[in-house]
Amino acid sequence: MEFGFVKTGAYTPQIKVADPSFNAQSIKKGIEQAYALGVQLLVMPELCVTGYTCGDLFYSDVLLGGAKAALKEIAEFTEDKKMFVFVGVPLKHNNLIYNTAAAVCGGKVLAFIPKTYLPDYNEFYEKRQFASAPEENTVVEFYGETVPFGTKIIFREQTQELFTVAAEICEDLWTAAPPSVSHALAGARIIVNLSCSDETIGKAEYRRALVKSHSAATVSCYIYADAGEGESTTDTVYAGHNLIAENGTILSESKLFKNGLIVSEADLEFLSFERSKLFNQPSLEKSGYLTLPFSAPGGSGSLTRYFSRTPFVPEEKKDVESRAELILDMQAEGLKTRLAHTRAGCAVIGLSGGLDSTLAALVAVNAMKKLGRSAKEVITVTMPCFGTTDRTYSNTLKLSAALGTTLKKVDISKAVTRHLKDIKHPQDVFDVTFENAQARERTQVLMDVANMYGGIVVGTGDLSEMALGWSTYNGDHMSMYGVNSSVPKTLVRHIVEYYAGISKGKLKWVLNDILNTPVSPELLPPENGDIAQKTESIVGPYVLHDFFLYYFIRKGYSPAKIFYIAKTVFAEEFDGVIILKWLKIFFRRFFAQQFKRSCVPDGVKVGSVALSPRGDWRMPSDASAALWLNELDKIIP
Repeated sequence: MEFGFVKTGAYTPQIKVADPSFNAQSIKKGIEQAYALGVQLLVMPELCVTGYTCGDLFYSDVLLGGAKAALKEIAEFTEDKKMFVFVGVPLKHNNLIYNTAAAVCGGKVLAFIPKTYLPDYNEFYEKRQFASAPEENTVVEFYGETVPFGTKIIFREQTQELFTVAAEICEDLWTAAPPSVSHALAGARIIVNLSCSDETIGKAEYRRALVKSHSAATVSCYIYADAGEGESTTDTVYAGHNLIAENGTILSESKLFKNGLIVSEADLEFLSFERSKLFNQPSLEKSGYLTLPFSAPGGSGSLTRYFSRTPFVPEEKKDVESRAELILDMQAEGLKTRLAHTRAGCAVIGLSGGLDSTLAALVAVNAMKKLGRSAKEVITVTMPCFGTTDRTYSNTLKLSAALGTTLKKVDISKAVTRHLKDIKHPQDVFDVTFENAQARERTQVLMDVANMYGGIVVGTGDLSEMALGWSTYNGDHMSMYGVNSSVPKTLVRHIVEYYAGISKGKLKWVLNDILNTPVSPELLPPENGDIAQKTESIVGPYVLHDFFLYYFIRKGYSPAKIFYIAKTVFAEEFDGVIILKWLKIFFRRFFAQQFKRSCVPDGVKVGSVALSPRGDWRMPSDASAALWLNELDKIIP
């Protein structure tokens, strides 16, 4: 597949305990099914060739010999399939029996990975039959072939450098020091776990949390294949709880008590990007790991994993509400501390009737409340000028009254007109000078009002505007503390919606009307009383730009990869030509406007993406966008 995606699967076959021949047929069916979907890496449960619940039958050479023959049959079945498969099988070596993961590809068994930690408590008694993995790698004979045997083995796909895999078995994950930690540090980006975890009340939730958190700790794609129907139910029951997780996110999960296949794609480019920041990896030579090549290049199969249309916004309403509440609290805490530290007499905010200034006002009132101070100590300043409409002006008055802030009205029309006249700029030329003269005048008024009352100016600009440079340098670009600086536009809307939902009366009404007002800086004269300057018709839809921003900064995606994903996600909203147009504008503006981000005011970080030059994003103001734009120029939408 393209862009570092590898199609992975976990399959729970229908088995019969102690019947390797029957089980081999079930396993082959799973391989066939996965192969038809383009799966490159397939994982099956622990001891699935024989069944996990064989008990003392594992001592029988009849069972072990049958398992060996079945494994050979399974391996040969993969000869014409470019797929890497792990199956669980018992193996006798040096008169000891091991619980192993057999790595199979291209008609051969590439290696055996023995289980390190053997549970010997409650319903488990593996130490009765099995030996723990030796500390160092060795070799075993398998039908005349010398095959590596040990836990320190990394498998690397021959044509995809990032496609690296290592294995552990069931209990290995549930211990305090899982082998997969060493595997990840040694370079394995995909960890597979062949498991037979019986089901008890609450265990599925714990198992899911464990797999999810461990994929985050190891910055890996973690594939967990669990045993299901067919294992003995003498004392236990097995649910086939298969999971695929990547860096803390569940990509795919099976339903309990339903044998079968789950599939998703590991994003190896993202994992590599993330590890480049978090890992200081030792070399494979120093770590004592053996690297074995395999061939599973893939090629067929479509991308099935889910990508959110609004990655900054949770999918579930209850999660949106809890996040909005948390962000509001974080913003208010940050501003509270700055107000207390500077002994500010008030917080001054330019209220425009738009979403950003509305959120800043909500935050400022909450900050004052945390300090035990009155909302009256928030001074909201409305500054009507050439582009102000009756709707937005009216909403500033209503919002201030509903919040109980101190309202100041400063009509800046005459001051801007005089300024344009002083610099000999025509009053009827609506260019960038005409627009920015208003933005800078507003900032001057706010700064002077703050000086008058011993306060600080609270900035209203958001993360999306910062990314695009959609602000006037030394105008709305400047403040003394920017409470929205790491909140993207798509999330700003949801936070205000949340606040409207918990509000009553006049505050609820005005917040809802603000939510229904088009986004605009209102710097051009209205047309028939309506807003003439709509931001998204100029710089593009914020839903696209926030999507681009997230996958560029948080995921490290290339422009072509962002386009590839966006085409699928926004297929019903925008065609490829439109997406490409705005993506080019995003990268042009992102690089060209870095000089504004290099000197932004302080502001609280609330999420995983932030652009403060003192924190998350360090980039020279003169960096060239040529490489990124050249990549986009080669795309045919």
